[in-house]
Amino acid sequence: MIDKGKGSVLGVLVDAVDYEAATAKVLAAAREGRPLAVTALAVHGVMTGVQDRAHGARLNSFDLVTPDGQPVRWALNSLHKAALADRVYGPDLTRDVLAAAAAEGLPVYLYGSTEPTLERLTAALHREFPDLKIVGSEPSKFRLAADGEAAEIAARIRDSGARVVLVGLGCPRQEQFVYAMRPLVDAPLLAVGAAFDYHAGQLRKPPPWMQKRGLEWLWRLGLEPRRLWRRYLLLNPAYLARLTAQKTKMWKAAPPPAAEERLTTFPV
Repeated sequence: MIDKGKGSVLGVLVDAVDYEAATAKVLAAAREGRPLAVTALAVHGVMTGVQDRAHGARLNSFDLVTPDGQPVRWALNSLHKAALADRVYGPDLTRDVLAAAAAEGLPVYLYGSTEPTLERLTAALHREFPDLKIVGSEPSKFRLAADGEAAEIAARIRDSGARVVLVGLGCPRQEQFVYAMRPLVDAPLLAVGAAFDYHAGQLRKPPPWMQKRGLEWLWRLGLEPRRLWRRYLLLNPAYLARLTAQKTKMWKAAPPPAAEERLTTFPV
């Protein structure tokens, strides 16, 4: 188990952990019934925090931020001598957490995506983990929260008895949701990105050799070029330029202090 604490990647604090340590943190919070804000950041996720300093401060208040993409793992190794052998990829971390939750009888709540995707996801998860208890699911409304809606959503999650909450709203919407809901839900909330689509069988994973070489972005760009071209063709070079500047100390990537404000307007 590897847990070397947080290191700044362009000012965003990322945990130098492996799958075992990340899963253990989530399961400990689930057993104890305490809040835990978790996300897995690839290059795009890190750059959302770089380009929006207020969002970067929210990310820096998260309890656990895993290196979802290989370039983020490489940055931790290069900048902070983390010596991580692998990234902690959101869909795989999701599977590890669900396997442990099924084994321990910890109920799970699914929030986000669409109703058809949630139906396919629930069926797929029950096939893979017959003992998994999914006690509630709720699709995204694809809008901002109305007045008082955060409390209503939190009440539904609490009333379900869920001990783990998976949030699939896409970056950065899901991180905003987790940040806003953390004070209201006594359970770990995991922003899991595309994990819902992957585990529902709606999105194909790239071959292992592409994942290992940090080329998943190219695979996803090929699948969804019109939606993702700006994300990858503009943000990837910007990430590399800033990483080089941080490594050579031409730019001091000072992390913004962890946010403490209550976020009342956020995506649901």
